[in-house]
Amino acid sequence: MTGARAAPMSRAMQAWSEARGRSGTAGRWGGWLGFALLLGWAVLIRARDFGNPIIHVDEQYYLLVGDRMLHGALPYVDLWDRKPVGLFAIFAAIRLLPGDGILAYQLVATLFAAATAWLVARGGMKLGATPLGGLAAAAAYILWLSLLSGRGGQSPVFYNLFTAGAAVLTLRLPQLAAAQATGAIVANGAAACLLAGLAIQTKYTPVVEGAFFGLAHLWYLRRAGGSIGLIVAAAVLWALLGLLPTGIVVGDYWRRGPAVFDAFWFSNFASVALRKGYPAAKIAARLAGTTAQLLPFIACAVLAARMRPGSAERRIVWGWLAAALVAFAMIGAFFDHYALPLMVPLAMIAAPVLGRWRAAPFAVIGYGLILFVARVMLPPTDAASARAVAQVMAANDRGECPYVFAGDAILYHLARACIPTRYAFPSTLAYESERGASGADEVAEVRRILAGRPPVIVTMDEPMAPWNPATQGLMTQALATRYRRVLSVPRENAHLLVYLRRDLPLRIAPSGVVYP
Repeated sequence: MTGARAAPMSRAMQAWSEARGRSGTAGRWGGWLGFALLLGWAVLIRARDFGNPIIHVDEQYYLLVGDRMLHGALPYVDLWDRKPVGLFAIFAAIRLLPGDGILAYQLVATLFAAATAWLVARGGMKLGATPLGGLAAAAAYILWLSLLSGRGGQSPVFYNLFTAGAAVLTLRLPQLAAAQATGAIVANGAAACLLAGLAIQTKYTPVVEGAFFGLAHLWYLRRAGGSIGLIVAAAVLWALLGLLPTGIVVGDYWRRGPAVFDAFWFSNFASVALRKGYPAAKIAARLAGTTAQLLPFIACAVLAARMRPGSAERRIVWGWLAAALVAFAMIGAFFDHYALPLMVPLAMIAAPVLGRWRAAPFAVIGYGLILFVARVMLPPTDAASARAVAQVMAANDRGECPYVFAGDAILYHLARACIPTRYAFPSTLAYESERGASGADEVAEVRRILAGRPPVIVTMDEPMAPWNPATQGLMTQALATRYRRVLSVPRENAHLLVYLRRDLPLRIAPSGVVYP
């Protein structure tokens, strides 16, 4: 009886030992040398945007809020948004570094991108990829970040690191279950769920992936021979750890009083359902564009699905991809950067394919570089435009608060200006998609701002999304009667327009900006 029990245990431990040996063959390529190569690649790909303050409208606002948090601003009460506090806390921490925060957040984001890519390589090798295949998949991940509006500090650039870490831990489960290491599975699940919790407090959609990681751990804990009591206790522990970061934030807002907590709750959870949908044609166009960019990974996924045999690790990563797809579809807007979380499981799935066919890495990276040149390198950055506008704002604010109705929230930060509204993200009051979704009476708020007679107003001649006709009408009337245009600079396919109040003389910015 004892011998019969010992034989399977011996085989399990032998399998565990052999698996550890195979993972060790990655050697230096899966260690610091591999990370150094990926970090150098990330710097090379992302260096063009270092110092660019307007890579994407979202991350501009994250930096603005993070900066103002250090000066006492409370998210959702003083500055409104839907993102979790954890994201703004990352940018607040970055703001403690030297400089104005722009280059700093981009360098930190580059470090996060490289670290995530390194985990992609490690995960790919757990799926059977060669070190070359793992590194090629990791390099492709970094490249595709820039193709999907992740060139700077979009939230997935940060939380993908937490999700990738949780995924790599989850890929250990088949080996741990084979060794019947129930205690190790419990500890592994605790680490994975805490990482998922950090991702959730950076953006809420990773809750789907976190739930998948937790369920996978429960499944393998049962397969490892865990008792019902142990499984229940582990499930409670893992759920609590996954909710812990968000629970700390909820508790902090709760202790501040009902009004503050209500503002937090509405912003984070209720307002999402109030956003207007986008036309079906626009959604279809976005999906088509994202799909076209992901074609190499879709092709690799098809080839990977046909590769035999299918290991338990591969089944885990396919389940994770399914969870990521659910998270991608949850909000329904389908902007290209919403696909950034898909890149981690897709790149891991692609790794064995990229290591199996010699031409595959060249084909995938080559396709990506062509898109990179066309979409990133050739278009102008418009960084000079933003800095010119900020200089005019700073030179003419007279100690009062200028107002950015449409354009870039980072202008407040560059101009070191006060903000006349808690709805500082321009789309909230200016664009139709947010009408009725923020809890504000947009018309009343714009009237209030205009009644304060801001010395400078910034808007655009062509909006980045359809105008809110009511607030845009108010702005058009005010600009025509009380303001004069003093600057127009290019911004993507339109122009940023700067208006000065008619009763104020124009002050020339220190840089000597020439006004039309």
